[in-house]
Amino acid sequence: MFQSAGIRFITVGVLALLMFIPLGLVSDIIQERANYSETTIRDISQEWGGAQLVSGPMLVIPVIEDVTYDRKREALDPVTGRTLRDENKYIIYEHFEETVTENRPSIFIYPEQFDLDVSTTSQTRHRGIFSVPVFTADLDLDFQFDLAAVETMLNGDEQPVWDDAELRVHLDSNRALRGETILAAEDRAFALEPIPHAQPTANGVFSRLGDPRELGPMSLELSLNGAQEFGIAAVGRLSRMTMVSDWPDPSFFGSFLPDTSDITEEGFTATWSVPHLARSLPQISRETPEPSARRIATMQVRYLTPNDFYQKAWRAARYGILFIGLTFLTILLLDRTSERPAHPVQYLMVGLAQSVFILLMVAYAEQIGFAAAYALAAGATIGLLGLFGATALK
Repeated sequence: MFQSAGIRFITVGVLALLMFIPLGLVSDIIQERANYSETTIRDISQEWGGAQLVSGPMLVIPVIEDVTYDRKREALDPVTGRTLRDENKYIIYEHFEETVTENRPSIFIYPEQFDLDVSTTSQTRHRGIFSVPVFTADLDLDFQFDLAAVETMLNGDEQPVWDDAELRVHLDSNRALRGETILAAEDRAFALEPIPHAQPTANGVFSRLGDPRELGPMSLELSLNGAQEFGIAAVGRLSRMTMVSDWPDPSFFGSFLPDTSDITEEGFTATWSVPHLARSLPQISRETPEPSARRIATMQVRYLTPNDFYQKAWRAARYGILFIGLTFLTILLLDRTSERPAHPVQYLMVGLAQSVFILLMVAYAEQIGFAAAYALAAGATIGLLGLFGATALK
């Protein structure tokens, strides 16, 4: 190598910069593995049920109006039934009034009282080397509607069709439902059906209640599968939710955070209380507030997986140049007392060995976890560099 200390320092600096190339290739491999992991997690989550956001219940009351139109038709001879014509052979028309019943925009009503108890039980699903946490949620809803304001929402001669009233509960995916879903009011039970796909918000269930004015407090019990995220839209004038889960690493997000939460290694308990003044949703409307409720009035929990070793490995690769530079500098300082200074190729071999350390760490981490993989890969790399330093670098 060059005898000048300055030339050697510059040369070693250039060699260190060249190490960005293998480190970049290693970072690409880590990102590729991370993307594959995310794809696998997303596929398993969707197969189990996926992220779940429940909005509802919402009462939908159809509205009709009798409208009279002034129409005209061809005049007919009452005896022969033929079309009458004037002296110029033009068809004679007569005017008449026709009254038809037309549909008007429905009335959408959210409950006054909305109390919800949620209990989730988690488990881990595996595919190859990847593990995905999933859950089953049991929901118990109690709610009641105030129908006093329905008349104020009508215009002209509009009339509500009470007997065709429907109750709707919207989900992210119907195939996540498990077990029996029970809708009841006092001693009456109501049949539930999937919301038809012809409607804009097709996912969910609905029930034809008949005249809701005869119903008091109602309850709904349902169970569903989910993964990664779970949430409820705060649709009541006063929405209260209590959630109990055995997952120890929750992340609360959405429009409203819990009022209280207790997180332990055995799981968590959280409670929400959301008044209607805290959200920009109408209790009764002629346009469905469903999209807005799912966007601006949510109480949600994310089921975190804390050991994301791909992110840690990517960080190690990004800071790997510091370890390589420090090792190069150490060899350069030792060269001052050596009769045979290290060759540039030897510097490159040391740098490539430290780049391979990142690959070893990722490969081991996928099998035994990050901490053990880091120790094992670091031990192997240090042993290799120590042996190389003792034999090749003397």
